[in-house]
Amino acid sequence: MERQSQVFDDRMQRVLDHIDRHLDCDLDLDRLSSIAAFSKFHFHRQFSATFGLSVHRYVQLARMKRASHRLAFTSAESVTAIAMDACYEAPDAFARAFRQRFGQSPSSFRKSPAWGPWLLAFGPLDTARSKRMPRTFTPDDVVIRDVAPTPVAILQHRGDPALLGATLQRFIAWREAAGLHPDTNPTFNIWRSERRPALPSDYSIDLCVGTEKPIDGAGGEVVPGVIPGGRCAVLRVVGDTGNLEPAALYLYRDWLPASGEELRDFPIYCQRLSLFPQVPEHAAVAELFLPLT
Repeated sequence: MERQSQVFDDRMQRVLDHIDRHLDCDLDLDRLSSIAAFSKFHFHRQFSATFGLSVHRYVQLARMKRASHRLAFTSAESVTAIAMDACYEAPDAFARAFRQRFGQSPSSFRKSPAWGPWLLAFGPLDTARSKRMPRTFTPDDVVIRDVAPTPVAILQHRGDPALLGATLQRFIAWREAAGLHPDTNPTFNIWRSERRPALPSDYSIDLCVGTEKPIDGAGGEVVPGVIPGGRCAVLRVVGDTGNLEPAALYLYRDWLPASGEELRDFPIYCQRLSLFPQVPEHAAVAELFLPLT
């Protein structure tokens, strides 16, 4: 029975990966049911029962998520180009759908996103991706690595995680102006609180980019720092790197007690090796570093 369940999950995961890779293509029911190796007469009901939303709505949300990321975090693409990539026939149709979902026009969202409605809109998509088919890890997924000290520029976010998107926008704008591209300067996040603390005001994360350049600009908001070197347990995550909490919990709850290792006095952090939407969501890669003595 367990084997049958795994086969079913694997087939559904193939569908999600195909959708990620082909958001700008025609994702018709015949093709998706074929990838899942299910009858098209039953596939849409199986998909809805598994993920809690229809395949049509899932595709719509995935396309809109990619489009909203591009609007908020990339300045080079026009709204028209983003609308076309989201498979809307005209910018007006995209704008109507966008306003209906987020309460803002695409242009207004690009200038000043309302992140609260954005988070609510993608709740069903996040649930489908991360909770319906949770990722599992094993001790073989963890390696212990000696890490060199890394000089970084840091933009701190302190407070409600719902406002993190605005901090990310400032961080990306600053690093672009400083010429610190992700291909040449690594991206790190340092978690200084739980992902969901009891009080949202206690949420704390450092957004970092590796650089040895002098830090200048952003009104002093960006400061220099160092991620210290030393031994770390490293866990690589491929896919939904927007929520790394399951991977962090595995390291703390399962791997650490069985390993006999002791923690060093520095927070858990991650390096983002490839980022959505520059790559499809299923192809995003992050490595978690748990500092050890």
